[in-house]
Amino acid sequence: MTIESPWAYQPGIGHTEGQELAGFTVEARDGTVGHVDRQADGPGMRHLIVDTGVWVFGKSVLIPAGLVTGIDTEARQITLACSKEEVKAAPQFRTDRETLDPDYLARVDAYYRTLPPSVE
Repeated sequence: MTIESPWAYQPGIGHTEGQELAGFTVEARDGTVGHVDRQADGPGMRHLIVDTGVWVFGKSVLIPAGLVTGIDTEARQITLACSKEEVKAAPQFRTDRETLDPDYLARVDAYYRTLPPSVE
């Protein structure tokens, strides 16, 4: 997957400004990852905090908006351009303080930018 800007929603995926995504189910290419716990819509740093539930033992992950490939408001579902294993291997998200930590955000950015291209 080649991501131009991991921190912005891609055009044409169904995102609208001010859209509330909390509670939406999050689907990777190969199955359900969890649900959106909360989102950040600041310019240049848009992302979702996804609660993975028991799938990864209650872990939360930070998913940059650029990985979102679709938003279905009727089904309350978000699709991603990565696999469950790729999400699981992402830099661990522990606290909201990390969303302000430039080193953590740089690791997240580098990780998602270097994933192999998606095979659809």
